[in-house]
Amino acid sequence: MKKSIFSLFLILAASIAFAQVAPQPLFKPEVKKVLFLGNSITYAGNYVNDIEAYCIAHFPNQKIEFINVGLPSETVSGLSEEGHADGRFPRPDLHERLSRVLAKTKPDLVFASYGMNDGIYLPLDLVRFQKFKDGIQWLHDKVVASGAKIIHLTPPIYDEARGKKIGYSDVLDAYSDWLLSQVKTVKWEVIDVHYPMQRVLDAHRRLDQRIGIESNFTLANDGIHPAEAGHWIMAKSILMHLGAKEIIKAGTIQATLTNIENPDAFMKLITERQNILKDAWLTNIGHSRPEMNKGLPLEEAQTKAAELEVQIREMVR
Repeated sequence: MKKSIFSLFLILAASIAFAQVAPQPLFKPEVKKVLFLGNSITYAGNYVNDIEAYCIAHFPNQKIEFINVGLPSETVSGLSEEGHADGRFPRPDLHERLSRVLAKTKPDLVFASYGMNDGIYLPLDLVRFQKFKDGIQWLHDKVVASGAKIIHLTPPIYDEARGKKIGYSDVLDAYSDWLLSQVKTVKWEVIDVHYPMQRVLDAHRRLDQRIGIESNFTLANDGIHPAEAGHWIMAKSILMHLGAKEIIKAGTIQATLTNIENPDAFMKLITERQNILKDAWLTNIGHSRPEMNKGLPLEEAQTKAAELEVQIREMVR
C-alpha cells in the first residue's frame, strides 16, 4: 500500500514538474490563420519563415496556416514619390487590395508592418506623417471590423550610412514612437522591431569604433532591406512578445530548433513552401504592382505546399 502511494506521489510530482516547464503555445487555440501584411521586407519573408519554423518545431500539434501577402513598394499612406521605380509605376497602395485580402484569406490574426516606404524617403513632414497615421488607423479599423485581431509592428530601421537618405532614420523613429504610443492611448497591441534592430546596429558600430576600425557592419546592405540577421531580430522580437522568452540569447533561428536534427534543411523546406504560397496568394488576390512573379493557381500551390508540409513535419522529433 505504501509503495503504491509512493509511486502515485512520484507520478503526480513528475506531472506537476512537466506542467511547470512545458512551453505554452504562442497563439490561442482559436487562431488557425495568421496573416502578414507589409511591403518588400515582409514579401522577402525571412522573419515570417522564422516564426513559422519556431512554431512548428515547438508546437507541432497546433496547426496554424501562416499566410504572407507582403507586397513590394506598398504603402498604407497612399503616397508615392515622383519617378518611383524610374517612372515605371507608382507605389501600390494597400487601400486598393485590403478588402480582397481579408475576404479571401479570412485571418484570425494579422501582423502589419508598414512605415518604411510611407515617408517616401524624404525628411520628416507633418502632412506625410498624418497620411501614415490615417492609413494605419484605417487598416486597424478594417481588420477589426472583419473579426480578426491585429498586431502592429514598428517599421524596421533605415541605415543612413548605407541608404544615403539623410534624415530618414529620424522619420522612422517618429513613426515607431507614434505606433508605440498607441499601446497606452488606445490599447493597441504593438510589437517593437525598430529599436531592437537599432540597438544591435549601434552596439556593433560602437565596438568597431572602440577598437579603432572603420565599421562595415550593417543589417541592410542598401539601408532598407534587412539581411537574415535583421529578419531574425524582427522574428525574435515578435516571438518573445508572444511568450518565447527563452530565446533571448539565440543568435539565429537555427539555434532555437534544438529538436530538429538538420535545422538548415528544415528552414529550406519552410522557405520553399512559403515562396510557393506567397506568390500564389498575391496572384489570386490581385494587386496593382507590376513586375511581380506570377504565382501558381492557388489550389495547385496548396497541393504542392501540402506535400512539403509532410516532409517538414517528418523532421520534427
